[in-house]
Amino acid sequence: MASRGRAQAAALLLAAALLGGAVGGPAPAYPETRRDPLSETLFGEPVADPYRWLEADLRSDPAVAEWALRQDAVTRAYLAGLPQRAWFEQRLRALMDYDRFGLPVKAGQRYFYTRNTGRMNQPQLFVRRGLSGKPRLLLDPNAWSVDGTSALDTWKPSPNGRTLLYSVQDAGSDWRTLRMIDVATGRALADELRWVKFSSLTWVDETGFLYSRFPAPDRGGEFLARNFDQAIWFHRLGTPQQADELVYATPGHREYRHRAEVTSDRRYAVIVSNAAGDEGAEIHVVDLAHRRRDGWAVRGLAEGFDHDWKLIDGFGSRLWFVTDWSAARGRVVGVDLAAPVPTWSELVPEQRQRLQAGRVVGRKLILSYQDDGASRALVFDLRGRPAQLLSLNLLGTASGFFGKPGDPETFYSFTSFNQPPAIYRYDLDSGVVTPFAVPEPAFDANGLVTEQRSYTSRDGTQVPLLIVRRRDVAAAGKPVPTLLYGYGGFDIALHPGFSATRLAWIEAGGAFAMAGLRGGGEFGKDWHDAGRRANKQNVFDDFIAAGEYLIAQGIAKKDGLAIQGASNGGLLVGAVINQRPDLFAAANPAAGVMDMLRFDRFTAGRFWLDDYGDPGKEADFKVLRSYSPYHNIRAGADYPSVLVTTGDTDDRVVPAHSFKYVAALQAAGGGARPRLLRIESRAGHGSGKPAEKQIDEGADVLAFLAYWTGLNPD
Repeated sequence: MASRGRAQAAALLLAAALLGGAVGGPAPAYPETRRDPLSETLFGEPVADPYRWLEADLRSDPAVAEWALRQDAVTRAYLAGLPQRAWFEQRLRALMDYDRFGLPVKAGQRYFYTRNTGRMNQPQLFVRRGLSGKPRLLLDPNAWSVDGTSALDTWKPSPNGRTLLYSVQDAGSDWRTLRMIDVATGRALADELRWVKFSSLTWVDETGFLYSRFPAPDRGGEFLARNFDQAIWFHRLGTPQQADELVYATPGHREYRHRAEVTSDRRYAVIVSNAAGDEGAEIHVVDLAHRRRDGWAVRGLAEGFDHDWKLIDGFGSRLWFVTDWSAARGRVVGVDLAAPVPTWSELVPEQRQRLQAGRVVGRKLILSYQDDGASRALVFDLRGRPAQLLSLNLLGTASGFFGKPGDPETFYSFTSFNQPPAIYRYDLDSGVVTPFAVPEPAFDANGLVTEQRSYTSRDGTQVPLLIVRRRDVAAAGKPVPTLLYGYGGFDIALHPGFSATRLAWIEAGGAFAMAGLRGGGEFGKDWHDAGRRANKQNVFDDFIAAGEYLIAQGIAKKDGLAIQGASNGGLLVGAVINQRPDLFAAANPAAGVMDMLRFDRFTAGRFWLDDYGDPGKEADFKVLRSYSPYHNIRAGADYPSVLVTTGDTDDRVVPAHSFKYVAALQAAGGGARPRLLRIESRAGHGSGKPAEKQIDEGADVLAFLAYWTGLNPD
C-alpha cells in the first residue's frame, strides 16, 4: 500500500508538470506509452497490435500499473480544473439525497426490502413482520468496507423467511461470495461459498438451495482468465462448500452457462443453459418430489438453442414460460410434465408489444410488456383469459410484480426521467393500487418535458428516440448542447428511468436524447437480429442518424453534440467516433469493448459470440475488423474530445480494452482536443459502485462533456 501511495503521489506531480497549470482547454501532454512492433497475419491480413502488453493485469504487472497511474493522474488533474465541475458535483449530491426503497419481498409473515436514506454509499436491508410491523435492520453493507465498495448484491429469503441467503460483491467484481444469516436473531451462519458468478439463487426447501459456480481460478487469473465449467450445485445449510452436491454440469461443453430456478410449490427445479454463439437456451428439469429416490435426475425439456425461454412458474406438473418460439415479440406457453408425451400449448398469444416477463401471483398471471417507451402490465387468469389492464398512463418503466400463488398482493416499481423509483402495492382481488414508498427528490418534476419521436436511419428504418429537456428550454426552440445515449445490443431494451447524472445535465440547460437502436430489445427478436453479427453496422448507422436528426431538427447545437454509452454502448461510441468524428464534439465511451479481435479471450467475453460473431472465423473476422474501435483509429484524424472511463477491477469488460484504445487514440495525433483515460479504483463494470464514487465520476464526466459542448449551468 505504501509503494502504491508513493507511485500515486509521483504520478500526480507528473500530471501537474504536464498540464502546466492549464484549466480545461487543449489536450495535455500525455504520459509516454511503449509501442511494440507486434503484428499478426489473420486470414491473410496483417493486423498490428502494438499495445498488447497493456492486456496484463495491473495488479501483477508493474509496467501496466505505472502506465495506468500516470494516465489517470493526468486525467484527474485536467478534470479538476474544469469550470463546470463544482456545479455538477454539488447538484449530483443534492439529486441523490432522497429516501429510496427497494421492492418488498414476502416470505412467511416477513417482508424484506432495501432502503437508502440518500446519504449512504450502499442501501441497507430491513425486515419487518407484516406490512405494519416495525422495521428492523438486518444487513448494513456500509460497515463491510472502509471505502464503501463492498455491496449487497442478490438476496433471497428461504420459503418461510427463517434464513436469508445473500451475495456479497467486492470492488465491483463479477465474483460473488454467498453468505447466510438467521433472520430471527440476526446471527450470521458459518456457511460461506466462493467463486460464484452469473448465478441465480433459488431455495429448494428450508434446508438448502441451488446456485451456480465456476472452479476456483488459478492464482492471478481471477480478473482476466476465461470462465469455463460452470455447474449447478446444491448447498445444504450448515455444511462446508466441499460437501455441496453436483446437480448439473456439461463437461463435454465447458463453455456452457447454467442457472437454476425452483417453482413456487417446490416441485420442479428448472435449469436454463446458454451456449456461447447461440442466442437461445436449453431447458432441463429435475423432479424434486422424487429426489430422495432418483437424486438429481435431469430430464430434457427444450433441447437445442433455437429459442429463448424464461420460466414464469409452475403448479404441480405444469410449467409456464415466456418464449420467442414462433413469436418474435414473445408469448406464454405451458407444458404438462405428467403427460405421457409432454406437449406445449399456448396460453397467451403474441401481442403487438414486446413481452418482457411474467409472474404468477395469487390466482393471476401478470405479464409485463414494453410499448414504445412505456410499460404496460396485463393481468390474466391462469387459463390465459384477460382479466385486467394495470394502466400506468405514464411514459416510464414498471418492474417487479414479485409474489407467488396464494399471495393477496404484489409490489412494483415505477420510474421515469422525472420520477425516481416509486414503490406501489397492487391488491390482486380489488385491483386497487396504493403507494408504498414514493420518494420526494429535490427537483421540479413538472419542469421537464419528454418527447417521443422517431427518425429515419440510413437504410430507411424508423428508429425510436426519446428527448428530455427543461420545459423552458423546449419552449424557446433554440438548439442547445445535447447528450445522446445509446446501447444497441444483446436484446436489451433502453427504458425511461431516473438518473441523477442525466437530470443534472438537463437542469444545466442541455438536452438528453436516448435512441432505441437496432440490436436492442425494444421490438423483439427481429429488431435484435437486425443489429447483431453481420448486421452490426446498422447499430452504428442508427446512432449516427440520431445525431444528424438532433442537429437537423434544431435540438442539438451543430458543435454541441456529446455521445455516451457503456459496455456494448462503449463499443458503439468508439465505432462511431471513427466513422463520423466530424459529427460529435465530445464522447464518453465507458467500459467499452474496444478490441473486437480478442474480446473472447478474457473472462466472460466468449459469451458475446452470439451478438458479435467469432473472431476465429473468417467471415466474422472481416465484419469485426471493419468496425473494431481499436483497429480503425486513423492517424491524424480530427477526433472529438474523448474521455474514456473504466474500473480497475472490471472483470467483465476488462480494462485492457480501454487501455489499448486510449493508447492508440493518443498516438494517432491530429487535432488539439483531449483524449483522456479515467480509471476508477476498486470499481468494476458498474454494479455495487458506492454513491461517493458515482458522484465523483458523474461530476467528472458531465463537466468534461459540458466544457466541450459549451454547456454552462445557468
